[in-house]
Formats: sequence, C-alpha cells, structure tokens
Amino acid sequence: MAKAIPIVMDSGALSDAARADRQGSQPDADPDRAPSGPAPTWVMVGETAIDEAEIAREMQHHRAADPHQARNDAARALVVRELIRLEVERLGLRDTVEPEPGEAVEEAQIRVLLEREAPVPESSPEACRTYFEQNRARLRQPDRVLVRHILLAAPPADADARSKANEQGEAMIRELREHPERFTEFAQRHSDCPTRDNGGELGWIERGDTTPEFERQLFMLRQGLAGMTVESRWGHHVVCVDAIERGELLDFDEAAPKIAAYLETQARQNAIHQYLQILAERYGVRGLESSDAQAQ
Repeated sequence: MAKAIPIVMDSGALSDAARADRQGSQPDADPDRAPSGPAPTWVMVGETAIDEAEIAREMQHHRAADPHQARNDAARALVVRELIRLEVERLGLRDTVEPEPGEAVEEAQIRVLLEREAPVPESSPEACRTYFEQNRARLRQPDRVLVRHILLAAPPADADARSKANEQGEAMIRELREHPERFTEFAQRHSDCPTRDNGGELGWIERGDTTPEFERQLFMLRQGLAGMTVESRWGHHVVCVDAIERGELLDFDEAAPKIAAYLETQARQNAIHQYLQILAERYGVRGLESSDAQAQ
C-alpha cells in the first residue's frame, strides 16, 4: 500500500527551496569539509532518488522543535514536489502554462495541474445552512480583550537577554500582585514600548491586531494580571487584561460567506489529499516509512 502523503495547501511552499537553489541562496560548500562520495539515499519517487543532502537543504523551510519531525516534513515536501513534477511532464504542461503576474513558473504549473485534476466544487447553500445549524454557537463576531502591558525588550537570538527580561518581568508581577495600582508607574519607568507614555495601554485587541505568538497566549488569559510573562518576538511582556468581550453570535447571512470559504477549504484539502494518493500509487513512493520509524 502506498504511503500516505500529507496535504500541502500552499503551492508556493513547494517551490521555495527550488527558487532558492536557482537564486543561489545556498552557501557554497567548504571543500575542506565536504564529505566524500554521494549522500545516502533512503527516499525514492519512481526512479528518482531524493538523497539526504536534498532533504537537509529543504529542512530550513520546515522548522520544528524535533529535528526528526523537520526531516520527515522536508522529505515529504520533496516527495510531493517530485510527484507533481512527474505529472506535469506526463500531461505535457511544462511548456504550456503561462504564469500570472508575480507567479513563479513552478507555482503556475502546480496551480493549473490542481485546477485541472483536483477541481473543487462550490459550497451549496444547503451545505452552508447545515453547517450553520450544527455550529451556531461557534459562529461569532471576533472576541476582543482590553489590555495593558509592559514590554521588556530582548532580541530573539539573545538567550541571556531574554532570560533576564523574564526574570525582571516575574519580579514586577510579584510586586504588582501586592500593589496593582503601580502598573502605570512601572510601565512608564520600565516599558520599551511607546505605549509607556499612556501607562502601557494597548486598548481593545482582536485577533490579527498584533503578532500571532503574543495573541495565542493573550486570548488564553483570564481577566486581571497575568501570573507569568507573555513572550513574543519582541521580548517578555507583563500583561494585565482589564476586560474580555465575547463576540456576538452571527446570523446566517453574516456567517454564510465564512462558512462557504471554510467548506471550500476543507473540500480542497480532501481533493488534494486524494489526488496525491493517486500520484503516489501511480509513480511509487519508497522510503517515507523508514523516516517515520526514525522519528518514533
């Protein structure tokens, strides 16, 4: 049985590494340290070998806390890219596709191939209505929170500075638990954000207003002073949530466009997944099983 191939929704991601190679973004190898002989090969697509050197280069586009997971994700992305390349060649699309403005040739080939071989039907009003009735409690206007913060800035790559910022923030939190009225004073004295001039007030925040990693933590907080600092790319934040407002329920007319977009995205994922399975069976994929075993 062919190995399951993961869904890749962003066609541009498939060509990132290829475009980087064409632009020469990879540093030149050090001849004094270059290994002798070819890189080992474990993954095959048909008769095409994907060696460990290719996988290592691709890993920069698949960051993960576990290096085995990053390697497996990189290997799968290369398998998907090769499957699509083979199918583009088989169908004679290589020289017939016209890229749209700002679109790379490979991205255009992927787009045309998927539009032709994995079309996605539009969501019907009946399907949208059914989803609405089954998920009415979840379909709301965006939640929002009223926030004050004290930013203790630290560069992302400076571990010592970030540790110091965290310690400083925790000390402030301990002090503010005893004297919450001093938040404005602390913000004006210590915050590295321009909001220090108005006591650290960020105002009402909805999802998408600030950086993702800050919001992921922010919208998990309860009202009041956060018990720990909130870390972001900018440093560590001492945060106080002054109010939380849950978004109002949407009626069907308001929710319908969002529901249709969501259902079409799900349908697209399913169509791409099934199509990649067909390609994997058509050309044969070997070696992904062993890469999964290494990660366990």
